Amino acid sequence: MADVTTIRANSILPARREDIELHTADGLTLVGELALPADRPPVATLVCLHPLPTHGGMMDSHVLRKAAWRLPALADLAVLRFNTRGTTSVRGTSQGAFDGGVGERFDVAAAIEYAEFADLPSVWLLGWSFGTDLTLRYGCEPGVVGAILLSPPLRSAVDADLAVWASSGKPVVALVPEFDDYLRPAEATTRFAAIPQAEVIGVPGAKHLWVGDAETVLDEVVRRVAPGRAPLPREWDGPMEAGDASAYADRTVAAFTDVTLPPAG
Repeated sequence: MADVTTIRANSILPARREDIELHTADGLTLVGELALPADRPPVATLVCLHPLPTHGGMMDSHVLRKAAWRLPALADLAVLRFNTRGTTSVRGTSQGAFDGGVGERFDVAAAIEYAEFADLPSVWLLGWSFGTDLTLRYGCEPGVVGAILLSPPLRSAVDADLAVWASSGKPVVALVPEFDDYLRPAEATTRFAAIPQAEVIGVPGAKHLWVGDAETVLDEVVRRVAPGRAPLPREWDGPMEAGDASAYADRTVAAFTDVTLPPAG
């Protein structure tokens, strides 16, 4: 048996990982990755929608990266990440150009369609900041079970979008940092009251970027998507690789430090 090792920020646990391409209805090719449990079928699926690309958001933004590196092994989840149009990461650059959340509707549709054609089970959308607005605006599709929103700014999502989710009855979970730059727990509770089934979870001490709080986020995500598998273990007794965190250094905290520029993300 392998030695028990603490799971760290750059730990990569075993999974079947495949580079994928998504094809949008308006003719673009988007780059992404699908991570699956190494030796068994997934019990549920996360389709990840990243933060604002003009502020450094991408498929490798740290919470989404850690989800893909850990959750196939720890929670038997499939994790699908991709770069929205015009966005670059280590995986590559998706075709097109950032469209302020308008043309990105086709990106969301392409990701959901890919999950459906791949027969991925129990598809949940996991949006972060800008990705939460994409989720609320375009994600309430028949093949989607529910939505988990990290640091939702509610910038471009309007009342009509919330009404669609309300009438669907699909679960909506909002994880809201106590010290968020855009929307804090008390206001979030008021605004998400438009969705009666929405659950707003204030996270003490956390900030918009979830630096130092990724484990809390992943625990809450798994608790909803794969009940009974949270809290996640903090140690691993199997093979483990280490990712190169320096590859993302200029696209994490530094890229988000100016929180004065709209829109949020």
